[in-house]
Amino acid sequence: MSAAPDKWRPSLGLVIFAVLATVAVLPLVGLFFFRLYDNQLIRQTQAELIAQSRVLATIYAQEVTARLDSGLTLGAEVAPNVLPDPGDQFTPIRAALDLTANDLLRRRPDAQAAPRPAQQAYVEIGAKLTPIIRETQKVTLAGFRILDPQGVVIAGRQEVGQSLAHIEEVADALHGQYRATLRNRVPDKPPPPIYSFSRGLGVHVFSAMPVIVNNRVAGVIYTTRTPSNIFDHLYQERAKFVLAGLAVILGTIAIGLVFSRTITRPMRELIDRAARIGRGDREAFQPLSHYGTREFAQLSHSFLGMAEQLARRSDYIATFSAHLTHELKSPLTSIKGAAELLQDSYHGRPEGLTPAEQKTFIANILSDTKRLEAMAQRLRELARAESLPQNERTELAPVIADLKSRFPESAILASGSLDRAISMSGEKALIVLSHLADNAMRHKAKSIRLEAVDEGTTLLLMVSNDGEPISAPNRDRIFDAFFTTRRDQGGTGVGLAIARAVMASHGGSIRLKPTDEGAAFELQFPIA
Repeated sequence: MSAAPDKWRPSLGLVIFAVLATVAVLPLVGLFFFRLYDNQLIRQTQAELIAQSRVLATIYAQEVTARLDSGLTLGAEVAPNVLPDPGDQFTPIRAALDLTANDLLRRRPDAQAAPRPAQQAYVEIGAKLTPIIRETQKVTLAGFRILDPQGVVIAGRQEVGQSLAHIEEVADALHGQYRATLRNRVPDKPPPPIYSFSRGLGVHVFSAMPVIVNNRVAGVIYTTRTPSNIFDHLYQERAKFVLAGLAVILGTIAIGLVFSRTITRPMRELIDRAARIGRGDREAFQPLSHYGTREFAQLSHSFLGMAEQLARRSDYIATFSAHLTHELKSPLTSIKGAAELLQDSYHGRPEGLTPAEQKTFIANILSDTKRLEAMAQRLRELARAESLPQNERTELAPVIADLKSRFPESAILASGSLDRAISMSGEKALIVLSHLADNAMRHKAKSIRLEAVDEGTTLLLMVSNDGEPISAPNRDRIFDAFFTTRRDQGGTGVGLAIARAVMASHGGSIRLKPTDEGAAFELQFPIA
């Protein structure tokens, strides 16, 4: 396997530090994104101005209604589509100013000289409302202008007697439609530099509420106020925000400790274990002292399990190679010795072999070659048996039919859930049963019985025969590779090892069952 490209990669600790630093800086970065908050403050200010203006408009309308008989002149008639539905019990005016939607206008134009003065009745109404708006202003800090139907100021701290009819929002209100605007303002003194981060601090909210009497405009309640700002709030509550900053720092440290305990520390320990395993330290397969998280525990268990399995596999290969070398040594030595003697006899040496002896040695060579061929075939079967399954499935009924055709001289009886599909190919299932049948026949069995039982997730198959029993000393060794009691008869000792490898690679198992006569095996196949 090729090594990963040698390039710079951040360590886990550096990544965690970057994440924690980002979390810690986020509150500071948030200071530059207060436009949405400013917008909310602007709408809150507009809603307050609407409420105050509506109260004054109601009082104004009552005063106008009381003076209609004295010849008071009303303003423009309100269009029918502007008037609320008489059947509506509630007609709220919702605050809808939006700093982000280009609603910001230039600063409010100055008042102009009135074309004609306000009627005396309107002047009296303005004088009557002046104490009310001044007392209200002390608490709300809003600016009030009360206008007559022509847009002339009749009450307010300034601009009394002048006209505001040329201002956009006032012009709309004089036609019976409520209008609010945002306008730039010029502060009385230079603002601190931090103010430049928020447009909401440099604006005024203007609200023009029409006063409607008998479907005509009787005047306008024109109010204004500067919305609150987040920076003033931050300054007023600076002690609390210092504590909040400390809380963020402590929280960041706490998160760092949690990361260290749940991720960094277990990962470093797992890296150390991997290095020890690579050096051949078998003690490194022990569980970690601390896992941190469920996912890391699963990763560690899987890794250590895989490493231990690979180590066992390596031991198995070493042992298997030693056994294979030992098994191959005897026939190869015999073949070599016989070939050398035949060679000497061919060259006519005095101690040459007789024709009968030559025939015997040739028979031995052929016999040993046949044994090597059988062993090679078994090794190929063992290699296929240990390969991983690929979406395999079959039923036992056709497999047993092939088994009967392969061993026609043996009485093979089968019963039970033979039509249940198992997670194994028919070829590999036949390999398992063929080795069991072959061993039974070689140990003088006359009949073989197979009984399948469906247990839900597994299919249990009992395979028994009436042949020679297995001796007690050999019962624990029959599945070992190259163990055989028929070596002189050509036995390779690999058959049952192949059967166990096939079952294990497919998630099943095979084991020897105690029996009074013959031999019995219990096979568990996973259900497809």
